[in-house]
Amino acid sequence: MTRPDDIRIGDAERDAVMVALHDHFAAGRLDRGELDERLDAVLAAKTRGDLRTLVRDLPAPNGLPEPERPAAAFGAVPWDLGPALAFGGPRGPVRRHHRPVAHGHRHLAHGHRHGPRFPAFPLMIAVFFAVAFTVGVGTAALAVLHVALAIWLVRATLLLVGARRSRRHLTPGG
Repeated sequence: MTRPDDIRIGDAERDAVMVALHDHFAAGRLDRGELDERLDAVLAAKTRGDLRTLVRDLPAPNGLPEPERPAAAFGAVPWDLGPALAFGGPRGPVRRHHRPVAHGHRHLAHGHRHGPRFPAFPLMIAVFFAVAFTVGVGTAALAVLHVALAIWLVRATLLLVGARRSRRHLTPGG
């Protein structure tokens, strides 16, 4: 297995380290001569280990990617969107805690949603038949796509609002 320091780098990694070196120069940690030497070495670097030796004595951020961490548990997302957006929004199937959470008159226990669902599919079928019999099948298909887009936009907006509300209640002092 290849060690992380033996992995070859590209221009994006070099650019990130060069930006970090400029930031450290601006903060007074490097003088002009050291900056020039390190920038030349960054341009010649081939592996992560080469870059790591150039920023070893500097505090974070140093431009290097964070070391990869194993996933904490099944269902945990690596980008940590919080419990509200872990998978599918505030009423989605994956929850990071297992106690029922009250949302108005609905209770979520183990990811099960209670209460009436929005009848999106029957609505789209009704729109299709109504428009198909009056204007034509092509226009009906286009109308159904418009209805589906509108439903999707409303649902996405509601999920984002719910996620913000959930995050606000989860943060300390919020």
